[in-house]
Amino acid sequence: MEQVSSAYIKRSSEPFDAIVVGSGITGGWAAKELCERGLRTLMVERGRPVEHRTDYVTEGVDAWNMPNRGRMDAKVVEEQFHVQSKCYAFSDYTKQFFNNDRDMPYSTPENRPFNWIRGNQVGGKSLTWARQSHRWGPLDFESNAKDGHGVDWPIRYDDLAPWYSHVERHAGISGSRENMDILPDSKFLEAFEFNNVEKAFKKKFDPAFAPARMIMGRCAHLSKPTDAHLAQGRLPCQARNACERGCSFGAYFSTQSSTLPAALKTGRLRIATNAIVHSAIYDPKTNRATGVRVIDNETMETR
Repeated sequence: MEQVSSAYIKRSSEPFDAIVVGSGITGGWAAKELCERGLRTLMVERGRPVEHRTDYVTEGVDAWNMPNRGRMDAKVVEEQFHVQSKCYAFSDYTKQFFNNDRDMPYSTPENRPFNWIRGNQVGGKSLTWARQSHRWGPLDFESNAKDGHGVDWPIRYDDLAPWYSHVERHAGISGSRENMDILPDSKFLEAFEFNNVEKAFKKKFDPAFAPARMIMGRCAHLSKPTDAHLAQGRLPCQARNACERGCSFGAYFSTQSSTLPAALKTGRLRIATNAIVHSAIYDPKTNRATGVRVIDNETMETR
């Protein structure tokens, strides 16, 4: 906890080699990779700090100790969370991890509605994502070229496969090896076991729809953590079905459980929260970005 707290800054004259905008799944990964390669890195997050374990305020709270057993008042949902409530993970347990639609609205064309699920906090939507983690296969990278629609990908599956493995080893993806071209196998941890209803369904489904078959979902949950995961401070999944409230076990992959500790371990990361990036500072002489302008989310001050 002390390591995280000491990384937060409001102002600093320290020069940085890299600035990462956002702290969600992508921002967390970028910060980890940059720090581990020796770069002094500043992570700029528009939302509030959320510390692992400490700020999972409804974790482990039983339904009978929640107003309306965890369901939200319909009027409050309509006034404040009419878009965010469409996310599977939204409830009275998790509303603190979602933006308030009334205070932070956005508009879309009437004939093209779009449900933009947003969470402004350290960790972003890595705290509430559904954790299903599947590789694209060779066909996904070749279909544009084969059907003549769209722009052909500049890379192929084999180019990306080693990087899939790099990510999967660190994140921890559980699943079963199936040897299917359309859904390539990953660097899996042991798959979770089907429950009895699923086993009965699979027994009927597989023969009826062969060669299709029912498989366990591939998800970023530690079924049996490796030594590397234990070194991150992560423990096995407890199968509590309450992941989106925050997981103190660190069993599911999030910025807080995995990439942020890795970046902090290097001593090269600083984090500026409540800092909305307004624009990049561009140097035309070098054709490079040299920094960012931010607006303080609490004081509206610019810096």
